[in-house]
This record gives sequence, structure tokens and C-alpha cells, in this order.
Amino acid sequence: MQNSITVANFGTNNLKFDLQTWLSAAITNLATCNDQLVGTNMSTILKKSISMSLEKVIALVSNRLASVQQSLNDTISDSFQSWFTSHDWKLMQASEILVNNTVSSDGSSDYKTIMDAVKAAPSISSKRFVIYIKKGIYREYVSIPADKWNIMMVGDGIDQTIISGDRSNATGWITYKSATFAVLGRNFIAVNMTFENTAGPKGGQAVTLLSQSDLSVFYRCGIRGYQDTLYAYSNRQFYRECKISGTVDFIFGDAIAVFQNCDILPRQALPGQSNTITAQGCQSPKIITGFSFHLCNISGDVSLISSQNPTPTFLGRPWKPYSRTVFMQSYMSDIIVPEGWLRWNESFESTLFYGEYNNHGLGAITKKRVKWIGVHVLDFSQAKHYTVSQFLKGDSWLPSTGVPYDGGLASKRF
Repeated sequence: MQNSITVANFGTNNLKFDLQTWLSAAITNLATCNDQLVGTNMSTILKKSISMSLEKVIALVSNRLASVQQSLNDTISDSFQSWFTSHDWKLMQASEILVNNTVSSDGSSDYKTIMDAVKAAPSISSKRFVIYIKKGIYREYVSIPADKWNIMMVGDGIDQTIISGDRSNATGWITYKSATFAVLGRNFIAVNMTFENTAGPKGGQAVTLLSQSDLSVFYRCGIRGYQDTLYAYSNRQFYRECKISGTVDFIFGDAIAVFQNCDILPRQALPGQSNTITAQGCQSPKIITGFSFHLCNISGDVSLISSQNPTPTFLGRPWKPYSRTVFMQSYMSDIIVPEGWLRWNESFESTLFYGEYNNHGLGAITKKRVKWIGVHVLDFSQAKHYTVSQFLKGDSWLPSTGVPYDGGLASKRF
């Protein structure tokens, strides 16, 4: 093998957190298989048999996850990336990065399509492989398989380098397969580009970006769609200075994901619909997944704020029983309804965990929030658990990406 692969290549060297992440992702994969049985043509008896088998495996993995939580400490090897000393190391400009392949839509570079450049990247590589994608609109569907590690894509900027598709439920695509851009290979980084799904509000579920990539980063990226825009499917993900737009459940999935300094932009939906920013899918109290929004700007896009009848907009609703989402030190405009959170299944209201900490703006007032057992106004000690340094264990892996981040809570009080 060309590149030496060690244990450190597979995680952060925080063994407990790595195992918790991977076992949680395994449960997500099994649960997705179980959910997809509903839409198949199998007989009821066969569906029930397969579902029972999947549930047994889920229970087995859940028990193993619980034993990991009880038996291991949060220890990190001193040898892991000890040569990085500052988490404020700035990402190099594209002109300074050693580019391996270049893509241009006019065919003047190494490749004309992004997928051809992906196919040319080495498999199971411990070295960063950089693909520079020049300005242009790329109408293609990109899927980075699980064996393509350490790929970095750099564009010419949001609204300059655009990857565009229009698959949706309305045109026969199941949600998981509808993504314009899907990435499974670990340690993926995207910088200065936009992903979009143009199916529109009538397309139903139509994923723009699906990420299963562990230890993945999206920096200064646009992620545009309507229903189910961003499928943060599983594993550890970090979004910094991104612009994410959509309508129904437009940030959903079961990843451990932190969104920092991002613009969250609900759009005008169809008449009768409500916007829900999040639909987090944690399905067991043993699973460590969840979404954390820190220092974000939550306000409507032009279609919403200019409407005479703007779509009611909620912070989220619980897709699964133990849905976990927090908003911290973020700006919320008056597009957020006073209730804050929308019901999905009444029984989830006592098992979910929704938290808000020191947000500001007219939409951040918590006095009229829903009175569910699982909805909380957090104090400092609770909120710090959902920071990059603690929730994502970002200090152990983000410095190697070169992307700036804030490890803890901001000192400024809003």
C-alpha cells in the first residue's frame, strides 16, 4: 500500500469517542434499512421478519455502545497531531494549496466533470488529495465512496463554483438517493463552493448534500434546497461560515454536527406548510448524536421576508424519540414563532432534548416556548457540553484541517 495506514488514521485517538461515534453510526445505518422496508414490495410477513432481525441487531449494538460509555475514559494519545498548537490556524488560500487535480466545466483542465476527478483520487489514502473546481455550474451527481479518504475540494467561492441537481421524491427518487452531492469517504473537506437541489418546493423530499463522512468539514459553502436540504446522516461533521437554506426539515439526520458562524435561511414554503429548520434523528438515549448551532444567524431568505404571508418557521421538530438539538449564542430574527418547536409525535416530547442558551433577537425570546419536558433553557455548565471542544472533540482533529473554529462559548454576553 502506497501510504502507511495506522490506527490514528481511523479516528481521533480518543478511543471512547471514536467507538461511540462509529457504533452510533452503525445504529443509524441499521435504522435506515428498517425505515426503508416500508416502501418496498415485500410481503408483510417478510417485512416483519427482516424488521425483527434488524431490531435485534440494533439492540445488540446499543448494548455494546452502553458498555463502551461505562468502561472507557476520554483519553487522547499524546502522539496524535501534537505538532498542531493553535486551533486558529487559518486555511491557506487555494493558490497556496498543492492541487492534485483541476476541474473546469469548459474542459480546459485535467477533468471536465467532478466525478472523473474523484475516480482518479487514490483509495484508502492517508494523504490529503486536493481537487480544485473552477468557477462554473456543474450539473452532475457526485458520490464520493467510502474508500476515498482525505479528499479536499476547493472552489472559487459561494455562487461561483456550483454543483447542481434536481432529484426528488416527486420524480421517483427515495430520499437517501436524491442527493446532488453525497460523501461517504472519511476526512472530507469542502471549501468555497455551493451545492444545490433545484427540485423546488413541490418536489417534496429532495436532498442537496448528504454526508456520512466521519471527521468532515464544510467551510464557506452554500447548501441550497427546499425540503430535506442537508442530510447530516451520521458520524462527526463541522460546518463553518456556511449558508444553508430550505423549508421543511431542511437540516436533518443523525450526525454529531456543529454549525458555527453559519447563516441559516428558511425560505418561503408551499401554502399550508411550516418551516422546520431541524429534524434530528437520535433514537436511543445511549447514542451521542445531535445538532449544535453556535454563533449562527437565523433569519429568512428574501422569499420569506418579502412575503405578505410568510411561512411559520420553527427551530425544529423531533424526527426520532431522542432528538437532540441546541441553539447557543445565536441571532434569531422574528421569523421564529414564539412556540419555537413543532410537534411530530407527542410521545417524543418527554424524551427529546432541545436547548437554548443566551441567544438574541426577537425570535430568541423563550417565555412562550412549548412547555414540553424535553425543552430547556440552558445554563453555562449545560451549554458548554455542546461546544466544538466538548461535543465534537474538535481540538483533537480540527486543527489538522486548517479551518478556523471557536472551541468554547463566546465571552460576549448578548
